[in-house]
Amino acid sequence: MIELIDNLNVFQVKNPTLLSKERVTSVDALRGFDMFWIMGGEGIFMGLDKVFHNHFSGFINEQLNHVEWFGFHFYDIIMPLFLFLVGISMVYSYRKRLSVEKSNFPLWKHTMKRIVILWLLGMIVQGNLLTYDVSKFLLFSNTLQAIACGYLIATVIILYLPVLHQITATVGLLLLYWAIMTLIPIAGSTVGAYTPDRNVAQFVDAVILGRFDDGLDYTWIVSSLNFGATTMLGVFCGYILQSGVSKYTKFRNFIIFGVSILALALVWNIWHPIIKKIWTSSFVLFSGGISVLLLAAFYLIIDVWNVRKGTKWMIIIGSNAIFAYMVWHVFNVQLRSMADVFMIGLKPFIGSWYETLNYTGGFLLIFAVLHYMYKNKIYIKI
Repeated sequence: MIELIDNLNVFQVKNPTLLSKERVTSVDALRGFDMFWIMGGEGIFMGLDKVFHNHFSGFINEQLNHVEWFGFHFYDIIMPLFLFLVGISMVYSYRKRLSVEKSNFPLWKHTMKRIVILWLLGMIVQGNLLTYDVSKFLLFSNTLQAIACGYLIATVIILYLPVLHQITATVGLLLLYWAIMTLIPIAGSTVGAYTPDRNVAQFVDAVILGRFDDGLDYTWIVSSLNFGATTMLGVFCGYILQSGVSKYTKFRNFIIFGVSILALALVWNIWHPIIKKIWTSSFVLFSGGISVLLLAAFYLIIDVWNVRKGTKWMIIIGSNAIFAYMVWHVFNVQLRSMADVFMIGLKPFIGSWYETLNYTGGFLLIFAVLHYMYKNKIYIKI
């Protein structure tokens, strides 16, 4: 056991030795792939159902909508993949910072600054902050705030626990969430613990957030435990990427890891259902398994086989992901209106194609900005 702990602790971010110096381009590409669906890709492909209106286009349309409650659609991977990729990046950025800093204080200063910025940006996107009307503010209602929570929890775990205990802590987060949801009664009963209007996570949000609660099926405070667990799955993949084994061995390890937690999720789903809106532990494992397998595919193609043709557009987006996220969410209507200037005259001729082309135009406008930033090495980081 001691030997196992010592072997694992080589991955500890406080270890100044960078185990692998390779540039992992696939992570930027996967981040860009994720962001594409957020910044117009969803609208581009959903619009195709209005054009073809057949079983296949209907299936695509369905998969680009979040599942109503139980189960999983393709679009449900977007948010957990974002958190997962943050976990990978933490391994690289924290190791770099700790290699030149003598204490944790500067890192914690940076971490808390980033959390505050993410929180405020989240309030701008979905918290009505720009209304400047306190009565309309929502304190906790956005992906960026979920990232902030996952980032905070993961920071505590990776800074103060040996790697074996990091694994134990992540399992502990999953089990703690399960116990809270399953064992704490609502109105004197644990029956219906996973129904949309009768679960502990929603009850906690309503009590703590009060009038600042968004009133939707989504939950945030109890779910933050599992935001941390999702981020930690990315951290573990970051350790694999920085390991000293061959690229094909890394790919194999991703496959084993991804398939294993996917299988565990499907088994646990029998008792603890996969529900994105309340971020159940089985959802963490299921979405995490898909995220790991996506990483494996991108890593194999881009970093092992060195196939870069057709991937640069994703790398460009992924290099300024937070900027792209904010611009699209705040200005997507304006971007599509600007695209209208060039396309509106075509509407009588293209009919039902117009929605897809309009979203494409909006996407291309923001992509032009991102391309300029990438070409001139302008990276907005927080």
